[in-house]
Amino acid sequence: MAVAELSTPSYTKTHLFQLSQLSFSSTHLHSQRRVAFRPLPPTRNARICCSVAPNQVQAPAAPAQTEDPKNKPECFGVFCLTYDLQAEEETKSWKKLINIAVSGAAGMISNHLLFKLASGEVFGPDQPIALKLLGSERSFQALEGVAMELEDSLFPLLREVSIGIDPYEVFQDVEWALLIGAKPRGPGMERADLLDLNGQIFVEQGKALNAVASHNVKVIVVGNPCNTNALICLKNAPNIPAKNFHALTRLDENRAKCQLALKAGVFYDKVSNVTIWGNHSTTQVPDFLNARINGLPVKEVIKDHKWLEEEFTELIQKRGGVLIKKWGRSSAASTAMSIADAIKSLVTPTPEGDWFSSAVYTNGNPYGIAEDLVFSMPCRSKGDGDYELVKDIQFDDYLRKRIKRSEAELLAEKRCVAHLTGQGIAVCDLPEDTMLPGEM
Repeated sequence: MAVAELSTPSYTKTHLFQLSQLSFSSTHLHSQRRVAFRPLPPTRNARICCSVAPNQVQAPAAPAQTEDPKNKPECFGVFCLTYDLQAEEETKSWKKLINIAVSGAAGMISNHLLFKLASGEVFGPDQPIALKLLGSERSFQALEGVAMELEDSLFPLLREVSIGIDPYEVFQDVEWALLIGAKPRGPGMERADLLDLNGQIFVEQGKALNAVASHNVKVIVVGNPCNTNALICLKNAPNIPAKNFHALTRLDENRAKCQLALKAGVFYDKVSNVTIWGNHSTTQVPDFLNARINGLPVKEVIKDHKWLEEEFTELIQKRGGVLIKKWGRSSAASTAMSIADAIKSLVTPTPEGDWFSSAVYTNGNPYGIAEDLVFSMPCRSKGDGDYELVKDIQFDDYLRKRIKRSEAELLAEKRCVAHLTGQGIAVCDLPEDTMLPGEM
């Protein structure tokens, strides 16, 4: 049985509103096909939902042709009309559908990421998904284009798509939230201004997740400054475990692996146990002390210790800026790949003896790092979406000194957004500008 759902939104000038939503759901009928009507759970908007049998469907419902996108319900063909799997196929080979929200869904990073998600590359070839895409009023037509491309790609695992600009609608029941959208840094804008501007976005999204998402939702924050944005988001979502929030430092890890492999003259799959400590900024600490190449400590393979201590970190920090100079674009594709890698590290068991980097909540950490921060640290997972911090880590004076510098920066950022986390009056005493080149 197929379901076509149309929404008739209402709007006010002072609230966010949902421009459009497309969705479908499936209902099994084992004995007969029929035409039926069923009530929907109450929502902000009045809805009409009708269900028709597949052999009665002639064509997708056409969208209303008006110039104002606020007033037209959208329906993108197969995402309004779908057909059930045979019951035995679903129970034997397909997992339960999961809901994935993506903010900034009309942007370049999402343009690469969404197709990886829909193809089964990230969650697996037996995992059907529903994509819930969050944009803005300005990007709504682009969201329509994204939905059309997803439709034309004929992904069998992509069972539902919805688009909208209201996080309270888009985040409904999501189990994964990939928060990519954020304001870019404008000319002359101070880092403190960017923290406040983007922080307000993550206040609202945190509250929306707290209100309507699954209470075990996994959240990955990509929009910069991502560590402090993730802290703001989790502070505004008290019903969701703080452990479930991540800020993306996987691209930094991938870049570190690449540079170590190049220096050692090996392929990058021979590099393991790489950690990025701290903030996603120029204070980040790529850890070569604990990293390994072909199972050996990096410092035994790469004898040029001066390169490790002086050039290695700078190469990683400047990689994005160099890339932009080469072809005039930011690292959207490799960022999307690193998001996919970050998710896969949580949904597949970590190889024995290895680990991965993710910026996570520091409470209870075994390294002596200040609590109540989102700080990149080494993690392992059993593949259930959860993780544990790695305990068997070596430290030397060089590593500790640099970790402390990144910690100090995050503590200063935290003070700068205290008004957004419910921790008092903001005091901005940021020591320097540490945005990574290419992320200005």
